[in-house]
Amino acid sequence: MRMSFKPYVWVLAVAVVTGITGGTVRAAASSALQDQGHDQDYSKNKKYQQGVREGKDDQAHKRDHYKKRHFKKDEDQKAYEAGYQKGHAGDHHDDHHDDQH
Repeated sequence: MRMSFKPYVWVLAVAVVTGITGGTVRAAASSALQDQGHDQDYSKNKKYQQGVREGKDDQAHKRDHYKKRHFKKDEDQKAYEAGYQKGHAGDHHDDHHDDQH
């Protein structure tokens, strides 16, 4: 008797493709979750507050990222950069509005 392996080859091929596709979906989902970290509330983080101060100072002196800071912890780096961007961009309309009152 002779056995046909064609059905098994197809099952194996489908299993391999499903495994690869599933891994890609998991990697994309993981990346999306990491991107959500940009929306974190760093307001109480000291590195964030330092970034806000330095961002505002650079904005006031018309500088673009005058001091380049590098922190050992990735989370501190993200917090600082988020603070810097907030401080450098800032809402300047409110600053001028407050001076009038």
